[in-house]
Amino acid sequence: MSLLPESASFEELVQDYFLAVRGAGLMLSALDTELLTTWAREGVPFEVVARGISRSAEKALWDARPGEPVLRSLRACRRQVESEIKKYRELAAGAGEEPSSNPKRKRVRSWEETRHARLCAALEDLAGRNEALSHRVRNLRITVLAHVPEEPAAMDAQEALAFLLVLRALPFLDRCAVWREALTASAEQQVMSPRARKVSRRFRVLATVRRRLGVKEM
Repeated sequence: MSLLPESASFEELVQDYFLAVRGAGLMLSALDTELLTTWAREGVPFEVVARGISRSAEKALWDARPGEPVLRSLRACRRQVESEIKKYRELAAGAGEEPSSNPKRKRVRSWEETRHARLCAALEDLAGRNEALSHRVRNLRITVLAHVPEEPAAMDAQEALAFLLVLRALPFLDRCAVWREALTASAEQQVMSPRARKVSRRFRVLATVRRRLGVKEM
């Protein structure tokens, strides 16, 4: 999700992603910085927090006024981010249990397995509602989605690629409409670096694709 150096800290990665998705600003407030420090102590991967930020931003994107940032502060993402942290920690703890310790208890999926299953289910639902996309979804299941990523960054990349390929399967006029809608949503952004602009554009394109196709939060 970020183009910062691999040596960047958790706090730098989150700040970089938040400001790119927000589309404005150069730094966090003191209160946002304090909250970010709290999240850093949780010891979860950056992608878990970034997912909470993107989900918060996606919900707010369509209500934002022209020229207004999608999110006013990092604190606006708090509920969604902490929900993602809780889910990640619960799944990570459950995935470490040996099924043999309790034969009647089903194996708990990992965070990545859970996200992969929900992504596949969302795409299958889409194929059922849109016959024109059924062939693309079937193809995705045996190619892009054939394996479950083993770490969060790879899961993010898989999900983004799946929706971008679905976008390419739409009729030309529909694809153009998605791009226009996504670019219009970001037209009022303040000046950003090329790196931040790329992250921001991808977020808006993926959010627009999901909204146009009626794909609910996964």
